[in-house]
Amino acid sequence: MTYLLYFVDVSDLRSARTRLLELFTDLSCNPETMKNAADLYFSLLQGFINSVGDSTQESKLRYIQNFKWTDTLQGHVPSAQQDAVFELISMGFNVALWYTKYASRLAGKENITEDEAKEVHRSLKIAAGIFKHLKESHIPKLLTPAEKGRDLEARLIDAYIIQCQAEAQEVTIARAIELKHAPGLIAALAYETASFYQKADHTLSSLEPAHSAKWRKYLHLKMCFYTAYAYCYHGQTLLASDKCGEAIRSLQEAEKLYAEAEALCKEYGETKGPGPTAKPSGHLFFRKLGSLVKNTLDKCQRENGFIYFQKIPTEAPQLELKANYGLVEPVPFEFPPMSALWTPEALAAFDLTKRPKDDSIKPKPEEEVKPVKEPDIKPQKDTGCSVS
Repeated sequence: MTYLLYFVDVSDLRSARTRLLELFTDLSCNPETMKNAADLYFSLLQGFINSVGDSTQESKLRYIQNFKWTDTLQGHVPSAQQDAVFELISMGFNVALWYTKYASRLAGKENITEDEAKEVHRSLKIAAGIFKHLKESHIPKLLTPAEKGRDLEARLIDAYIIQCQAEAQEVTIARAIELKHAPGLIAALAYETASFYQKADHTLSSLEPAHSAKWRKYLHLKMCFYTAYAYCYHGQTLLASDKCGEAIRSLQEAEKLYAEAEALCKEYGETKGPGPTAKPSGHLFFRKLGSLVKNTLDKCQRENGFIYFQKIPTEAPQLELKANYGLVEPVPFEFPPMSALWTPEALAAFDLTKRPKDDSIKPKPEEEVKPVKEPDIKPQKDTGCSVS
């Protein structure tokens, strides 16, 4: 999203908003700085939404300003609403996106530390929590529902929530593999993560392909990739239970799905659409799976030829795996309470006779908003992360 706002003359509010917008593109910004700046702005903005002294009542200032925001999939032509709730939701949406970008940037470092991995994990859960809170508690309050394909529409918000959960769970899987947890747990986590990506893809299935094809291609390849991981580690579990024939079939399915994920990586790179293009096939975590599948399958086939002599099933085993540990849930989020600077006297200082006459101001079809220029971030390694 990018922004355009004709602000009322409230210096504290204006400077807090400007500061928050600057932080969105500041590479030195960290979660603590972002939270402090966001809390300050949102606490001041509450005076335009809720009545001073009674949060259950609507502020008389709610509809005094027209706000314009562009969307991630719709180019630079903005949506506009004369409603402070629209501004609250739109800025909250951008704070959530910042957390996904911060996580991606941190995950792109060489030799990421355990603490940094935890920060990536937590940032994605915070982002999911913000998206979830906007969807459940604030978007329904808009007098004008979000147009189809816009960021605040239910399908897109749901996709962001689910993808944030999926990408946070990827960190969990990498950690479980590093610590050599039981193959059964890793297989279950990978299967749950693949299910997240499949669900996100299904959520976007009814969107216009011109806007969603690239995003959906990414979700599909991640679904194939983590299903391959699930079959690979499920094969290890079967082998440990002396079910070598079933293990071979499970590994063969992993091999097929990994090849499919590789092909989808190429298709994804060639698909035109909004947003940056990740390169998951070049990531070490992606390449390691190919070697792991091959080596584990070779081992199973040798064991079967010397020891087990079991028949290889025609059908791949049905994965009915449920992880009991490591599943990601969004971090609960709430906007801060109204700033103490809002008093009856401050509210009385507003001259409502100067409010715009037309409450239904909408941008002209050809009107565009210049996007915020983001820094050209070149990660030290490609994380494969694409949520932002």
